[in-house]
Amino acid sequence: YFVHLEHMPLTSNGKINRKALPAPEASLQQTAEYVPPGNETESKLTDLWKEVLGISHAGIKHNFFDLGGNSIRAAALAARIHKELDVNLSLKDIFKFPTIEQLADKALHMDKNRYVPIPAAKEMPYYPVSSAQRRMYLLSHTEGGELTYNMTGAMNVEGTIDPERLNAAFRKLIARHEALRTSFDLYEGEPAQRIHQNVDFTIERIQASEEEAEDRVFDFIKAFDLAKPPLMRAGLIEIEPARHVLVVDMHHIISDGV
Repeated sequence: YFVHLEHMPLTSNGKINRKALPAPEASLQQTAEYVPPGNETESKLTDLWKEVLGISHAGIKHNFFDLGGNSIRAAALAARIHKELDVNLSLKDIFKFPTIEQLADKALHMDKNRYVPIPAAKEMPYYPVSSAQRRMYLLSHTEGGELTYNMTGAMNVEGTIDPERLNAAFRKLIARHEALRTSFDLYEGEPAQRIHQNVDFTIERIQASEEEAEDRVFDFIKAFDLAKPPLMRAGLIEIEPARHVLVVDMHHIISDGV
């Protein structure tokens, strides 16, 4: 976003006072024409927009993407509209009709399509894999393919870190998401996935100088045993007491690209 300012707010030291900068959302809403909802459909869409975008103010002529929308939020909005209004708008529709006024008009001219939630799968020892997971499983077991689907991210962290709290945060994340507790093995001769109730996880602690840090990141990337969850690992490289590099490595078979 670009927000026009007459001058940049400064601190007493002459540096930019970031806390005093106006929020892009507020600026966009002040410059856009505000028109309130004129019917029930527009009113419901306005409420859904505010929930999905996390904003408190939206008019029917505001553009979804100007207010912070993106493809992920557009998909969430389409799903919420289907659930609340029984109208199955596509992701393409959100991009083509990016205002509440346009979406409401589109929805009013569509046939009703009752929202039916996908039932949760019953608990089983093993579950079938998708075609993409099957391909990744097989390729990961071929010579030279062990690291093909590793997805690794590294970020610099400035300031003190409590390793135990960071460990606890990762463990809560793993407990919340079944994919992070899933392993893959052969079941009746075919690749299958198994969801575990509990898995062990501990962040690896590494000491390194600034010159060594990059090498330690690459050293951290290792092949996963798909039969042993979690298929995610994390490492904390300490360069100085208040300077770290957090490395997260996971297998593509349990996640999308990050």
